[in-house]
Amino acid sequence: MADLELAIAPMHRLCKKAGADRVSEAAAKELAKALEEIGIKIAKEALDFAMHTGRKTIKAEDIEIAARKVMSR
Repeated sequence: MADLELAIAPMHRLCKKAGADRVSEAAAKELAKALEEIGIKIAKEALDFAMHTGRKTIKAEDIEIAARKVMSR
Protein backbone atom coordinates (compact mmCIF):
# COMPACT_ATOMS: atom_id res chain seq x y z
CA MET A 1 0.00 0.00 0.00
CA ALA A 2 3.01 2.29 0.15
CA ASP A 3 2.83 2.92 -3.58
CA LEU A 4 -0.59 4.60 -3.60
CA GLU A 5 -0.97 7.57 -5.91
CA LEU A 6 -3.74 9.12 -3.82
CA ALA A 7 -3.00 10.92 -0.57
CA ILE A 8 -4.57 9.65 2.64
CA ALA A 9 -5.72 13.00 4.09
CA PRO A 10 -8.32 13.56 1.34
CA MET A 11 -9.67 10.07 2.05
CA HIS A 12 -10.30 11.11 5.66
CA ARG A 13 -12.11 14.21 4.38
CA LEU A 14 -14.24 12.18 1.97
CA CYS A 15 -15.33 9.85 4.77
CA LYS A 16 -16.15 12.83 6.95
CA LYS A 17 -18.17 14.41 4.12
CA ALA A 18 -20.08 11.14 3.98
CA GLY A 19 -20.98 11.62 7.64
CA ALA A 20 -18.30 9.71 9.56
CA ASP A 21 -17.24 11.17 12.90
CA ARG A 22 -13.99 9.22 12.99
CA VAL A 23 -11.98 7.43 10.31
CA SER A 24 -9.14 5.00 10.98
CA GLU A 25 -5.90 5.26 9.06
CA ALA A 26 -6.48 1.75 7.70
CA ALA A 27 -9.93 2.74 6.42
CA ALA A 28 -8.55 5.84 4.71
CA LYS A 29 -5.82 3.75 3.05
CA GLU A 30 -8.35 1.14 1.92
CA LEU A 31 -10.54 3.87 0.41
CA ALA A 32 -7.51 5.28 -1.43
CA LYS A 33 -6.72 1.80 -2.76
CA ALA A 34 -10.31 1.26 -3.94
CA LEU A 35 -10.56 4.67 -5.58
CA GLU A 36 -7.22 4.17 -7.31
CA GLU A 37 -8.39 0.84 -8.74
CA ILE A 38 -11.62 2.42 -9.99
CA GLY A 39 -9.70 5.41 -11.37
CA ILE A 40 -7.36 3.17 -13.34
CA LYS A 41 -10.30 1.26 -14.80
CA ILE A 42 -11.95 4.52 -15.84
CA ALA A 43 -8.71 5.85 -17.32
CA LYS A 44 -8.20 2.65 -19.35
CA GLU A 45 -11.76 2.82 -20.71
CA ALA A 46 -11.30 6.51 -21.53
CA LEU A 47 -8.08 5.72 -23.37
CA ASP A 48 -9.93 3.09 -25.40
CA PHE A 49 -12.58 5.67 -26.36
CA ALA A 50 -9.93 8.23 -27.32
CA MET A 51 -7.95 5.72 -29.40
CA HIS A 52 -11.14 4.51 -31.08
CA THR A 53 -11.73 8.06 -32.36
CA GLY A 54 -8.12 8.36 -33.51
CA ARG A 55 -6.86 10.51 -30.63
CA LYS A 56 -3.98 10.01 -28.24
CA THR A 57 -5.34 12.61 -25.83
CA ILE A 58 -7.99 11.65 -23.29
CA LYS A 59 -10.67 14.35 -23.11
CA ALA A 60 -13.20 15.10 -20.40
CA GLU A 61 -16.01 13.50 -22.39
CA ASP A 62 -13.99 10.28 -22.63
CA ILE A 63 -13.75 10.22 -18.83
CA GLU A 64 -17.48 10.95 -18.48
CA ILE A 65 -18.43 8.08 -20.79
CA ALA A 66 -15.90 5.71 -19.22
CA ALA A 67 -17.02 6.57 -15.69
CA ARG A 68 -20.66 5.83 -16.55
CA LYS A 69 -19.62 2.52 -18.12
CA VAL A 70 -17.36 1.43 -15.23
CA MET A 71 -19.74 2.54 -12.48
CA SER A 72 -22.71 0.73 -14.04
CA ARG A 73 -20.99 -2.68 -13.84
